[in-house]
Amino acid sequence: MRTIEIYDTTLRDGSQGEGINFSLEDKLSITKRLDAAGIDFIEGGYPLSNPKDSQYFSRVRELSLVHSRVVAFGMTRRRGLAAADDPGMQALLDAGTSVITIVGKTSAFHVAEVLGVSRDENVAMITDTVAYLSASGREVFYDAEHFFDGWKLDAEYSRETILAAAKAGATRIVLCDTNGGTLPAEIARIVKETIAVLREAAVDVPVGIHCHNDCDVAVANSLAAVAAGASQVQGTINGIGERCGNADLISVIANLALKLSDFSVLGGAECVAAGQISGGRGTQHLTELSRFVYETANMSYRSSQPFVGASAFAHKGGMHVHAVAKATESYEHIPPEAVGNSRRILVSELSGRSNIAALVTHSDVKNDRALLDKVLAEVCRLENEGWQFEAADASFHLLVQRCAGTFVPCFQNPSYSVAVESRVQSVVRTEAMVKLTVGGTQRHEVAEGDGPVNALDAALRKALEPLHSTLEQMHLVDYKVRVINAQEGTAAKVRVSIESTDGDRVWGTVGVSENVIEASWLALADSFHYFLSAGEGRGQT
Repeated sequence: MRTIEIYDTTLRDGSQGEGINFSLEDKLSITKRLDAAGIDFIEGGYPLSNPKDSQYFSRVRELSLVHSRVVAFGMTRRRGLAAADDPGMQALLDAGTSVITIVGKTSAFHVAEVLGVSRDENVAMITDTVAYLSASGREVFYDAEHFFDGWKLDAEYSRETILAAAKAGATRIVLCDTNGGTLPAEIARIVKETIAVLREAAVDVPVGIHCHNDCDVAVANSLAAVAAGASQVQGTINGIGERCGNADLISVIANLALKLSDFSVLGGAECVAAGQISGGRGTQHLTELSRFVYETANMSYRSSQPFVGASAFAHKGGMHVHAVAKATESYEHIPPEAVGNSRRILVSELSGRSNIAALVTHSDVKNDRALLDKVLAEVCRLENEGWQFEAADASFHLLVQRCAGTFVPCFQNPSYSVAVESRVQSVVRTEAMVKLTVGGTQRHEVAEGDGPVNALDAALRKALEPLHSTLEQMHLVDYKVRVINAQEGTAAKVRVSIESTDGDRVWGTVGVSENVIEASWLALADSFHYFLSAGEGRGQT
């Protein structure tokens, strides 16, 4: 079994992704999470590039990291300047890390057209830089930029550059598919050829792989490189990074630990799956790690992300759900718990009776085939009109109750009106009125709000709170509007989705109408019905 080192560059390469900007505290928080996950190397940034990265290397020394080694990243010395006189070299040493990664030009094209120096000078820059930092007591990794494109263009020159780095003291030669345009078969072939070159030159230095995702094969390329002999994989959490991003370390780790028994990562494949490694937390925390980085970067989760996405173990087709109910492995390649995820059963017009049965909890409903068929028919009818229950669990539970004849509304005979008045200086006033029967009493309340939904929410609360004081625990956390039949223009139907919480549970409701206020009211009313019925023991079906 070969141990594969995991090298994370989320804080440097990942931060170059469009719309991503980590604060200093963000970088430190992510560092602690990566260490807890058992990541071997954490690349913190380039200390000379900006004050934040410089401060990071000062502050990170205060962290009591258990497993990870922090790495400073930099470039080869400037042309025509001795390494000892280059400010970049001094900044890398001042960062105080035990490991430094140096990126250098390995493609003859880039040496001539981008760097603008002779081939010999570029080789000297690589040699001088690695030798100087190594002599200063640092372990040096050499990132061979544009390696695969350079190898295909002029393999002899690429060979010369990596041998220069190895002979000067580099302890890893990392092969970079910087443009992300190489495919797995080419990656595997060139990695094998490179390893052979190093061995023939009697500099048997381990090889790493660093892939970008421009052809959507960065993870496949990384695994192909490992199979060909690479012993370190570089990438980012969730694959974030410049252009199309980097190899997603979440998928790399999960595949190596759970799929490929010949390799071990994060301290050992056997222990990773069980989450018992020293200094690591196992693959069952990958979902947690993925979402922590998304939250810290202020990014939306990618629901279809393999292993950790919300849809990774979501089943919608009736045939699939029926099979999963009998044997989960029939449509799941691993148990979701192995990566800290969970199984989800979705309900839609594509569903079968099995989907409905999987989502209800009471045995009398599960075993009532006629009721299940009635619910399924109603779901299909409503979805044809634009309703969608995949993210509206509360509305679905109320639908089941209505079909079963067990729905007891918390208020009856509702009517409402909303008035929006534009005043001077663009001040807009919104007022909502609701009339309804609650507890046998007619209630008529008026409230103002920041908009129609806020005003309706306030008026509904005024009407219900005298009998339901627990309403103060409930509040709306998300509100979305989606046009269903856009070809109808302003007369199109809209679907409103509302997410609510009581500080403990989170539930979703939905409403559909040509009138956005009516759609909002339907979703809002369902949210109130669900919360109040659940509080009175009537919330589950």
